[in-house]
Amino acid sequence: MRLASFLHDGEIKLGLLKADGIVDIRSQIPGLPASIKEILRQDKLSEIRKSLGDLEDSEAIRIEDVTFLPPISDAEKIICIGRNYAAHAKEGGAETPSYPEIFLRTNRSILGHDQPIIRPKCSDKLDYEGELVVVIGKTARHVTEKDALDYVAGYSIFNEATLRDYQRKSTQWTIGKNFDKTGGFGPCLVTPEKLPPGATGLSIKTFLNCNLMQDGNTGDLVFPIAKLIALLSECMTLVPGDVIVTGTPSGVGYARNPPVWMKPGDICQVSIEGIGTLSNPIEDE
Repeated sequence: MRLASFLHDGEIKLGLLKADGIVDIRSQIPGLPASIKEILRQDKLSEIRKSLGDLEDSEAIRIEDVTFLPPISDAEKIICIGRNYAAHAKEGGAETPSYPEIFLRTNRSILGHDQPIIRPKCSDKLDYEGELVVVIGKTARHVTEKDALDYVAGYSIFNEATLRDYQRKSTQWTIGKNFDKTGGFGPCLVTPEKLPPGATGLSIKTFLNCNLMQDGNTGDLVFPIAKLIALLSECMTLVPGDVIVTGTPSGVGYARNPPVWMKPGDICQVSIEGIGTLSNPIEDE
């Protein structure tokens, strides 16, 4: 299933994304919560699956008539992994980490598909980072790597736009990664049965104004999804709706000569095989 959160007629709605548009799930299944996070927390995915045939046959709202929201806009935790592709670590002059580089993002920093990433007034060093997202579907604490994928609700796409000058002001990356409306997230949450286990072996590409900038594969993750979930659950309780942003492949703007920065008028797209394409224009604050 491809689940989406969207705004239509002034109301936040839960959608099933199809080729010809998006179906308002709650119009067909009354009583469901409107947020994907609550669907996961209340363990309601099975109810949607039971009605999937009817939903697929239902009339869809045109994509042009909706505003996409992040699939999860109120996560308890947005956990980000740095240098999780060896080639990206190398292009930044760093060694491949022996333990994940972990930092957090705030909910205010994220935005949905087709919504503008905002370049702030204080910096023009706005870089792109196409990344695979994993969303947790049930509470996880001290889980084994062998069992970790049982806790996955689905996968999505992230463009972790980063202010590189602010990132380098500190040994910690948080400040450069948390400017308002710099994290594109979407367009949908794809449930695991649609993808290989752990979403491994998927092409991941980033385009800036239709120019290919990043060309990687999720099979090259230094710490694959199951390993990340197991390691994170040693430290913290993962809960339904928690978001893990798994790292970016090589090809980022700051590592190019000359560097490439996103600017107003640009359009950045991240495509992951089997999931879709996240697109965001760039605007000034």
